[in-house]
Parts: sequence; C-alpha cells; structure tokens
Amino acid sequence: MLEDLLLDTGSGHNVVATVYMEARSMYRDQGPEEMRPVGETEFANGIAAMCSSGIYGKTRACAAIVGHADLTLGNRVEPVLSALMRAGGERFRGIRHGVAWDADPSIVSPASPVRAGLLADKKFREGVAVVGRLGHSYDVSLYHPQINDVRDLATVFPDTRIVANHVGGILAIGAYLGKRNEVFSSWAASIKALAARPNVYVKLGGLGQGYNGFGFNEQAEPPSSEMLANTFRPYVETCIEAFGASRSMFERNFPVDKVPTVIRSSGMPAS
Repeated sequence: MLEDLLLDTGSGHNVVATVYMEARSMYRDQGPEEMRPVGETEFANGIAAMCSSGIYGKTRACAAIVGHADLTLGNRVEPVLSALMRAGGERFRGIRHGVAWDADPSIVSPASPVRAGLLADKKFREGVAVVGRLGHSYDVSLYHPQINDVRDLATVFPDTRIVANHVGGILAIGAYLGKRNEVFSSWAASIKALAARPNVYVKLGGLGQGYNGFGFNEQAEPPSSEMLANTFRPYVETCIEAFGASRSMFERNFPVDKVPTVIRSSGMPAS
C-alpha cells in the first residue's frame, strides 16, 4: 500500500516517481470476468491522484501504470484495453500478461496457471496486435527457456514495444538445480539474440525470487549490498552490454523479492 511504498522511497534515495506494475490486485468483484482487472488500474490511478496533491511528499507514485488484460481474448481484448485507458487516463501505458511456463511441473506456480506455447498462440498474438495498434507496451514475465519465443514475437510485431521482465526469468531450481553455469551460457546467448530486436527492452531486477535459486532466504543473516551486487553483476552487465543503457531499465521487485521460498508437501516451490 502507499504507506509501505513511501517507507522505501523515503529511506534516503531520490525517488521522484514510480511506475505501477500489475500485481493481480484490487480487481473488481463484479461484472464480466475479462473486465475485472480494470479495478486495479482504477486503484493505481487513485493512488497517483493522492500523490499528485503533494500531501504525501515529492514522490509521485503510480506516475505511469501497467495493467493487465487477457490477451487470449484475441481481438475481443480491445474493449478491455479501452476500459483500462479510461480508468488510467494519460498514466496508462500498457499491460502485462505473464507467460512463465516450464516443462518441469514443480517450477510453474499454481497461482498463475499458464499453458505451453502461449506466445505462439494465434489468439494471444491477435491480442498483442491490438495492444501495439493502440500504442501500448507489452510487459512479459517469463522463464529463460522462453526468451527465444519472445524474440520470435518481437519479430512478428516489430512496432510493438515489448519489455522482458526480471532479466528473462533465470531458473535455478527443479530441473535446473546445480546447472548455473550451463544455464548462464544458454541465457546469455538468448539475451543477446533478443537484444537484436530493437523493439525489445529489458528490466534489470527480480533476481531475488525463489526460482532464481540464490538461497539468500536460507542464510542466517540478510545478504549485504556488496554480496547482492557481486551475485547479480554478471546478469545485469550482460543485459546492459546487449541492450545498451537506452533499452535497459531498473526495476524494483518488492515486496516479491522479500518473500522466502516455501517448499510445499507436493514438492512444488513457490515464491
């Protein structure tokens, strides 16, 4: 909530504005299912209006808003996007529809059920086409084996801005446990190929999640800034070298990166 956000933005850094990223929060509890995510954009725009008053300090929270729309609706997603545009006004910039999937069932979160091959699905691509036609961006949360699928999508829609989240979603649990060097090589090659598409951007962050497998949550003491910097440096520098500073952006992935990994009785990790 706003009070929690301001505790972080007011902790000594010069944060002048933030972008709100969809979090499956504050959905409407009535009306057509596909329209319920509009409630989240309404909520974020309300927070933005509060901050614009200056009462809460200089930080303009939710100065831009990325909401959610179900792209599998295909062309029928346009009324949803229109509703999001009305709800967010000039602050509304795009949508995120996560596609994170892996063949290892222990990795995929049951909270976000996604089927294989979604990025190549005909209806899904119809939805992406509508997003691009309306001038909005598409944020994609994914796992690193899917990076080449994003590259293909970017090739088909060269005029649509696509943003790869969390440096491409590096996996180091389940079938990828103990294979960090092998994964890094594969990921780096895919990232460099993705960067060749000028309409794609990358977010630098999200490396503290459970599926990244760094195990900070298992240590007795929180990691120092130096430890985090040294651990994340190879991934961040690879992205900046590939995309350049103009297509790389810092992301704050809190409170998600604060949540420890939990191993359920089924053996399925969740973060």
